[in-house]
Amino acid sequence: MINKHYREVPSNTIAQTFLDFGTGFESFRRVAKASSEPNGLTELAALEPKSTCSLHYAGDMLQTLTNGLLRDNSVVGLEGAARRLARSKVSSDWIVTFLAQNSREFDLVAPIVVCCPGSNPKTVELPLPRGREPREIPLLEALKPSRLDYHINKDALTSIGVIGASHSAILLLRNLFNLSRGSHPHLTVKWFTRHKELKYAQYMDGWILHDNTGLKGVAADFGRQYLEGDRLAQSGAGDVITRVDCSGGPEKEKEAFLRDLTRCDSVVHAVGFEKLAFTPDDIDVEFDDTTGGFVDSATREPVPGLFGAGIAFPEKVTDRAGNVEHAVGLFKFMKFLKRVVPEWVKAGQKPVKV
Repeated sequence: MINKHYREVPSNTIAQTFLDFGTGFESFRRVAKASSEPNGLTELAALEPKSTCSLHYAGDMLQTLTNGLLRDNSVVGLEGAARRLARSKVSSDWIVTFLAQNSREFDLVAPIVVCCPGSNPKTVELPLPRGREPREIPLLEALKPSRLDYHINKDALTSIGVIGASHSAILLLRNLFNLSRGSHPHLTVKWFTRHKELKYAQYMDGWILHDNTGLKGVAADFGRQYLEGDRLAQSGAGDVITRVDCSGGPEKEKEAFLRDLTRCDSVVHAVGFEKLAFTPDDIDVEFDDTTGGFVDSATREPVPGLFGAGIAFPEKVTDRAGNVEHAVGLFKFMKFLKRVVPEWVKAGQKPVKV
């Protein structure tokens, strides 16, 4: 997912944290030792450890690890799209049905299945009259500077609507501002947000306030320098970006959309991400974000052998100030798995090699 969609996106994680992930398991360390140099891990190690970096470094690291694991005799690599998940009728195993690249289906039977389906950008339903909706630019395209300019006319006055105040929204505003100062001088942006102020990660003594929900890195720098408070009007960004207040409830937001979004040529939804659905066909389940397991929605009993991880199924954490968040990030996913996988095994499943 990183290599496909996010290579041009600035990270909100420092290089050392990515490197800690890449060396966090013994199996990863074996891969690092056996891989020819240069590789994704050595490239990360050459960066300033306390600085953020482009996500292409993380993508290259993951590719190095993947290639190395696939060379391990204990790993069987199967390429295809997971289509269905169901419990076996003759055993306690799970059956995962895949669609191979040749369009044929095949089944994989396993005592343990860990669901890591990933996530996709969310969109909001726009209360606009038919025929007055701006053309949508997909967020995953807009986050790539090399692709964004293809979606915008550089020779005519063009207005882009950006909905949201997420990390992605601020990076998108930065991309659009940079375009306006170069190849697209006729570009203007209307920024639709419910928030009077941006939320930033705050580095405390030994911990981070708003670690998973606050702006970090390049997005935080751009927000503070160009968008926060009076800075939007005072900075050069104010000549390009107009903030549209959507606070005050659904009716106020609808008024703002009808008044200003209908004047935009295109719109980008930057309101967060939602997990891709991949759960059993034959049972309704709910994720337990403290154990990584699933419970039967009807009986509330744990579902044996079924677990989740990654951005679709992250761990719930509480910081020292009492704020409840979900821990999102490669290193945080690894930390969660290190804690819960032994419990999964202890629950009576066959041993899992991590």
